[in-house]
Amino acid sequence: MGLAGGFVADLRTVLRGRGFRRLFAVRIGGQLGDGVFQVAMASYVFFSPERHATAPTAAQAFAVLLLPYSLVGPFAGVLLDRWRRRQVLLVANVVRAGLVVVVTALVAAGEAGPALFATALAVLSVNRFILAGLSAALPHVVPEHELVMANAVFPTSGAVAAMAGTVLGFLLRQATSDAVLAATTAGLYLSAGLLALRLHRDLLGPDDDPARPSARVAVRHVVAGLLDGARHVRQRPAAAWGLIAIGSHRFFYGISTVAVILLSRNYFHSPDDADAGLATLATVVAVSGLGFFAAALATPVATRRMRKETWIVALLGTAAVVQIIPGALFTLPAVLVTAFFLGVASQGIKIVVDTLVQENVEDAYRGRVFSFYDVLFNVTFVAAATFAAVTLPPSGKSYVVLSIIAAGYVVTAVVYRRVTTRAVRESV
Repeated sequence: MGLAGGFVADLRTVLRGRGFRRLFAVRIGGQLGDGVFQVAMASYVFFSPERHATAPTAAQAFAVLLLPYSLVGPFAGVLLDRWRRRQVLLVANVVRAGLVVVVTALVAAGEAGPALFATALAVLSVNRFILAGLSAALPHVVPEHELVMANAVFPTSGAVAAMAGTVLGFLLRQATSDAVLAATTAGLYLSAGLLALRLHRDLLGPDDDPARPSARVAVRHVVAGLLDGARHVRQRPAAAWGLIAIGSHRFFYGISTVAVILLSRNYFHSPDDADAGLATLATVVAVSGLGFFAAALATPVATRRMRKETWIVALLGTAAVVQIIPGALFTLPAVLVTAFFLGVASQGIKIVVDTLVQENVEDAYRGRVFSFYDVLFNVTFVAAATFAAVTLPPSGKSYVVLSIIAAGYVVTAVVYRRVTTRAVRESV
């Protein structure tokens, strides 16, 4: 059976569960909206004819949107370990739909200052609850032996839905405005919230724990709760090293992302041709989405034939190679090939790390751990954007930065292989 056949078989297996199908629909609807929203914001902030994209501009935008958002993560984790997760998916989707209506009004009014960024920040902060809640809920709708398959299908399909949303957003943008794109997003988020109503209120957990304090008490002790979660992960090396590996990957992936924005806007086209730049970026994102889908095909097959940690090392090595060959050519076809394989590596690593965390972290801690996981995503990405701001030229073309990214992936792969191999030897 080929990779595609294996993926279809895995998809059919996990979709047999009614609870999984319904949770799956919530994710697809919400992340389709994420893709449209990203196009609306990217078009308005980076690809408006009156604005020119630079690395510092990109870094500032990512910092404003992601760093404060990361502060919500610890609270999301504490609350997701106490609140009914189905209710979180319902209420959070409805709330972010309302916030996007505000974004729509601001974009229509031509606002590009603090009010717009603050409202977009609020949308992303609510999204924190949704993504962490979806990950923490997954083990409640699939049996443990199907978690790898579910993690291949679930987040990857969400990522592909987000990519489809970017394509839809780009197509809509050719015929309408950024404000209409934002309004479309609001409708998609509302639909995702209503889909959550098909799930039983108590289906997604969290599991009852008589010793667990109330949410009100826990919020007052967020730091203590995070330390408990950190100690829990530290005692589970497979999950801890997986988080470190994906954090390192996100740093180098973040630098690549800023470079692609600049290449699309300022290198492959005249900086004055914003529409052509947006079209190029949309193409790169779509090709990367194909890589995400390929990872969903390959990862379950690969992890049946090798240790999960070995597959992570192989993906990190792949990411290192494609930065130089063909990435160093700095042509659009070369960037598209690199984007595809980085998509494979990025999603493949995430599938495996998600599974390692779910397998090794107790349910009472999953909300906090997955919230920390997402905070790690954001902080390392902002750090990457900051690094890019001081190292990348306006064109995005830099052989030195490309070499740093490739070397970083190699070092991450070598260190991760050594520590995980030693852990296996010590456990024998």
